[in-house]
Amino acid sequence: MITEEARDYLEEENPEALLCDGLEAAFVGIARRKLSPPLAAYSIRKIMLLYIEQGMSYDEAREYFEFNVVDAWAGDGTPIFIEDEDL
Repeated sequence: MITEEARDYLEEENPEALLCDGLEAAFVGIARRKLSPPLAAYSIRKIMLLYIEQGMSYDEAREYFEFNVVDAWAGDGTPIFIEDEDL
């Protein structure tokens, strides 16, 4: 879950950083790398669980995620999605 501290930090350090509406429970932290501003990071496993709880099958959830979340590029502030399930 995203905290107010995380929101405030992102807003201050990278006003372009975007958050995913409805996926707050899948927020896992802030991603950083050298010479880049911080970005919101989300767990794909947790996103899948949220969609499954809403009634989607795993395959439906994965397809929805790929086409409607990952493919929704919104510029350099687009969040990072971490593949954290068993591969």
